Amino acid sequence: MRVVSLVPSVTETLVAWGVQPVAVTRFCQQPQLQSVGGTKNPHIARIVALAPDVVIVDKEENRAEDATALEEAGIGLHVTHVTSLADVGPVMAGLARLLGRTEADGPSLPPIPPIQTVPGAPTRLTAFIPIWRRPWMSINAATYGSSLLAAAGIDNIFSGAAERYPAVTLEEASARRPDIVLAPSEPFPFGERHRGELTPVAPVVLVDGQDLFWWGVRTAGALRRLSALRVAAR
Repeated sequence: MRVVSLVPSVTETLVAWGVQPVAVTRFCQQPQLQSVGGTKNPHIARIVALAPDVVIVDKEENRAEDATALEEAGIGLHVTHVTSLADVGPVMAGLARLLGRTEADGPSLPPIPPIQTVPGAPTRLTAFIPIWRRPWMSINAATYGSSLLAAAGIDNIFSGAAERYPAVTLEEASARRPDIVLAPSEPFPFGERHRGELTPVAPVVLVDGQDLFWWGVRTAGALRRLSALRVAAR
């Protein structure tokens, strides 16, 4: 099957399964594979010229107008949508069926590790998770990242926000008295240069944004790493 993946986390999963897409986005971090643009601006004509059997798109990652353009060009789509940890297994199973894989091929989500604990330490932490700056933005409970953190024992202070990606202020975050700030490397590339700005809210822990926001074959490992990070933060 000739597959084009416009979803970085799907691309990572396919490659781990031994499936080589004929093309991916430049954000998929697979330099050995042909790139057909970004997740938000794929090169439709180049995709069509590749004559793929299916293009994998995601309701969150990709634009509806690009999906429509591909469909109008006669290209079949497979659409993924993950907003919680519970979605990952069924979506991966759907990908496995699409590719004709069986359970013996190992396509399903690995077992989720239990939350790590240390004697005398609280089981859970609260965290502010900034995903953007100028304006500051965070995530609510209806997101994969927040769901993943909850499973790792880290509660998102903006989980109850009305919008999935609420605009917030550092003053609002500080007022909620989080135990830590989890500053991810994507979608905004938080790094050491931002630590001083965020430290007044709470102690800052820099975290791999892919662990927070790329679901699929990395999910179980991401949970282990985030759970261990929580333990270390104490």
